[in-house]
Amino acid sequence: MTVAVTDIVDTARYPLHDPGGEGWVRAVESVRAELRESGCSVLRDFVAAEHREALRAECASIADRAYYEEQTVNVYNTAPDDSLPDWHPARRTTLRGNAFVAREDIPAEHLIHRLYTDELFHRFLADCLERPQIHPLEDPLAGLVVNIVNPGKEHPWHFDTNEFAVSMLTQQPRSGGVFEYCPHIRSAESENFADVGEVITGGGRDRVRELPLRPGDLQLFHGRYSLHRVSAVAGEVARHSAIFAYSDRPGVVGSAERTRQLFGRVTAAHGTTARTDDLLD
Repeated sequence: MTVAVTDIVDTARYPLHDPGGEGWVRAVESVRAELRESGCSVLRDFVAAEHREALRAECASIADRAYYEEQTVNVYNTAPDDSLPDWHPARRTTLRGNAFVAREDIPAEHLIHRLYTDELFHRFLADCLERPQIHPLEDPLAGLVVNIVNPGKEHPWHFDTNEFAVSMLTQQPRSGGVFEYCPHIRSAESENFADVGEVITGGGRDRVRELPLRPGDLQLFHGRYSLHRVSAVAGEVARHSAIFAYSDRPGVVGSAERTRQLFGRVTAAHGTTARTDDLLD
């Protein structure tokens, strides 16, 4: 028997079944306050305890469908530009060792897929993000993904292309694989290259926050303006997380160039997407 989405979630703490109710409002106000302060909010134990092993097992069962290609990247995921000065953060490169399972390879019955498409979940997220409505991407590859960071690999410093990100850890490594971020290090008006460059070269640790995450935690994050990474995974267990991609407007798909970089392929749906600012990535 299929389990309802409202049974997947710990509704005692996060009452998705009662939009606008007292518990809903309390949870939403807490998330909003944290997002304003640090650009990040974690809803601890969002998935009910009895479903967390299924959450882990489902994502682990499709990990071998990920597109693996270690790539040399910079913090903006832009092409090399020798005209930039030596100090510019875009001149510094590192290896990106994480991989992605595309949405079309995630079965519709999996818990993360059912959450991703659920209207009550959309309404709750939109309320937390202070938006009238959010829409799942129509991208058949990037709308929902499982991010795989295998032992010895990392997801280096970067910014997101979307203003907000929604993610959930599904499998925790034995050690390492820590989510680190620098809240609001840039804005739509300023790249703040100096501070970004300091952090990615190992300095500016006073700006960096480490965020412990557990399987089933739901994370909302302003990744467009907050530099972030997942540190190298140690031990024998990979780090797995689901990334739920939404937009303020319907019909959004990723660019062909970025899609090919992440998944090694494109579909007929992919083209050029409109930008909302003039930032590098």
